[in-house]
Amino acid sequence: MNDEDMSHLASPATFIGADAQLAADISTQLEAVERRLYEVTEQTRKLPDTTSKHLLAAGGKRARPNLLLLTARLGEANRDAIIDAAVAVELIHLASLYHDDVMDDAPVRRGAPAAHEVWGNSVAILTGDLLFSKASGVTAKLGPEAVRVQAETFERLVLGQLNEFAGPPEDADAIEHYIQVLADKTGSLIATSAQFGVMFSQADQSLAEPVRIFGERVGIAFQLADDIIDLTTTSSVSGKTPGTDLRERVPTLPVLYVRAAAADGDATAAEVVELLDADLSSDEALESARAALAAHPVTARARAEAVRWADDAKAALAPLPDGVVKESLFTFADSVVTRSA
Repeated sequence: MNDEDMSHLASPATFIGADAQLAADISTQLEAVERRLYEVTEQTRKLPDTTSKHLLAAGGKRARPNLLLLTARLGEANRDAIIDAAVAVELIHLASLYHDDVMDDAPVRRGAPAAHEVWGNSVAILTGDLLFSKASGVTAKLGPEAVRVQAETFERLVLGQLNEFAGPPEDADAIEHYIQVLADKTGSLIATSAQFGVMFSQADQSLAEPVRIFGERVGIAFQLADDIIDLTTTSSVSGKTPGTDLRERVPTLPVLYVRAAAADGDATAAEVVELLDADLSSDEALESARAALAAHPVTARARAEAVRWADDAKAALAPLPDGVVKESLFTFADSVVTRSA
């Protein structure tokens, strides 16, 4: 399962609406973040310099820095530490993409050939390692608490990937295991981004935990919504062949639900499982399995679960003061589950 980069989502800065000044301020800070990203990844040798900037140059909406810059509005958002924190989380994210694409054998990332397609697996992995080291250097400037949070986040990113490969332990609940994988692989870094915005803006530090919980739950909601998109959206909208997760045998939430239903004696679910377990190498077989799963009630149930996680994310923001930051975070949570790609 690919760790989606959320690059196709509208950035949180666009949720500000009529507050043109705030939108402009965040855009200005994003430009500073972009400059710093290029400065930090600068290398004297051509190969590491080129590979380090490969995905950076491919673009993306910088969703994690955007989220950080938005939560920083709960305090003093113009502090230099805010830019450093935004650079650090984006470097961690970029580094993880180099590794993810090797593990998933993904040919394309952000419209450009994946790094391993250009330079091979070894160079791609080493480039990811290099960017992780750069992120650590930036985080070290922010102090020991930032280093601790980053270390815990990095551990969760790795454990999430390992636990996905290993699958659920014997007698464990497969759905609970899957949700925890999503929380670790995707939710943890989004959570840290939101948390850093509060930590380094000298905002009321009691707000750091609510926004951290918000970020983790939004990350889970985002990936659950991806499960639905893979089943129900045409390739012209989503940019990938519908049912790709099924062909790759990814145990997404609709798949887990339908297998559980079949095990409980649901005959229609059993029919879907039979299609899922068939040879899906042909487009015809894949489409039959996709259509059957998409039409089964478990897919609507999975969609409702994604919405529930988004609603739970919003509920975590109850301690935040009313205003544009809270409203923007609400809109961000809604957008991850209403998108079509």
